[in-house]
Amino acid sequence: MRWRTAMERALYGPDGFYVRPGGPGPAGHFRTSVHASPLYAGAVARLLLWVDGELGRPEELDLVDVGAGRGELLTGVLEALPPETAARVRPYGVERAGRPAGLDGRIRWVGEAPRGTRGLLFANEWLDNVPLDLAEDGRYVEVARDGTESPGGPLDGPDLAWLERWWPQAGTRAGAGRAEIGRPRDEAWAAAVGTVESGLAVAVDYAHTLAARPPFGTLTGFRAGRETAPVPDGSCDVTAHVALDACAGPGAVLLTQRDALAALGVSGARPPLSLASTDPAAYVRALSTAGEAAELTARGGLGDFGWLIQPVGVTPWGSAPDPV
Repeated sequence: MRWRTAMERALYGPDGFYVRPGGPGPAGHFRTSVHASPLYAGAVARLLLWVDGELGRPEELDLVDVGAGRGELLTGVLEALPPETAARVRPYGVERAGRPAGLDGRIRWVGEAPRGTRGLLFANEWLDNVPLDLAEDGRYVEVARDGTESPGGPLDGPDLAWLERWWPQAGTRAGAGRAEIGRPRDEAWAAAVGTVESGLAVAVDYAHTLAARPPFGTLTGFRAGRETAPVPDGSCDVTAHVALDACAGPGAVLLTQRDALAALGVSGARPPLSLASTDPAAYVRALSTAGEAAELTARGGLGDFGWLIQPVGVTPWGSAPDPV
């Protein structure tokens, strides 16, 4: 079968990787920014406060987490918000898996993003798990359940047009290399943005842009904290980086996570050594915080993630040097 069908079955089909009951969830297999440090949830909380101000501090403020995992980000944001703001927030976790046990009762657990959102829709490492097809030498790549690949049929019109526009370096001629057809991600993101009545929609993910598409693609797997072969049998995560520039709509801003988090007050700068002598405990705490911030913003690591920020009826956040 084509990779898109194989990924859908492996990740979201019966007993699929993301919907299997009783499992550890994504955090048991790979480390995201949400799991790396509570500083990340704090940054998202500050972004929500900015949206709140743009909307005139409405009686109800929506926070929609698409690809919510086990609700870790929503829980962290609610804890980081001022109590008076948290009391106005309507949090939604959008997931195909069932509601986690012990989740904060304020969090609504839904299968798709609610329409008419007024606030912040946030999708952290969601689009990289939206299934997609692969192309090589002008044909689809087919795959068996054990991961063995073979050439498939010729590319159809919409997929061919997407490659010619967004990945012209590969996939459409013999010997040109391999490409991941991101059209389903574009459509999934457009549908998510379409649920927002006013506010921001933000997608954060492993990303690449037109000028630097990877010549051999990025498809890979993760299991129990280790990268592994992308075998579509439900035993591992199957993921590919996102062409975020292709997803972007009018007015969107595309930043690195390093720049986005810096604008939201997350800095990896070490505390002054003088603090170690005047307040050793505070110095140790500040040093720990700086270490966590450094991981979130590191070059070659999480700091290179892309942030696609789509405004809907508000000022385009992130377009100014100091947006918050």
